[in-house]
Amino acid sequence: MILSNTEIIKGVQNKSFSIDPLAGNDPGKAPFNTSAVDLRLGDTIRTLNKDIPAQLDLTKGSIAQFLANNSKLHNLTKEQPFSLEPNKLVLANTYEKVNFPLRNGETCYGARVEGKSSLARCGILIHFTAPTIHANFKGKITLEIINLGTITFLLVPKMYICQLIIEKICGEPVTAPNQFTGQTDPTGLK
Repeated sequence: MILSNTEIIKGVQNKSFSIDPLAGNDPGKAPFNTSAVDLRLGDTIRTLNKDIPAQLDLTKGSIAQFLANNSKLHNLTKEQPFSLEPNKLVLANTYEKVNFPLRNGETCYGARVEGKSSLARCGILIHFTAPTIHANFKGKITLEIINLGTITFLLVPKMYICQLIIEKICGEPVTAPNQFTGQTDPTGLK
């Protein structure tokens, strides 16, 4: 079941899950839609190095460490946004941290992160695979952003970049591995 804007606010208020910092608390205004809450772009972006080996073998280490070793960190400001050129991919984080705790005997929640149609119409894909934010995830959400448009697109920190669709989990989940919970870097490193 997808939560409405009013149910999202109730869930935050009763600490069923958290979105921190939440950009507002009026369900009829930004950052809310009728069944989602918009999240903002964080202030760091990673670009993959051009000289990455031709083959990636994940049996020899984690993807997070591989990406950290083979990417460059860019710090963004409003005065110094990032210019995302056509056909380029970057890794970024949301400004907000989310927390979907397991709550013994109580309802748990998870979410999906999706792009925004306004950006998609410009050819910007925000999160194009694995959109699930599992119950028991805590941290900033990594975004895989690619420009499929024909012009350069500016990525400015704290711009609304994606939407979070929160869902009620049926049944009580059991703790399971989540390699990216607690991540602080777009690569997945903690």
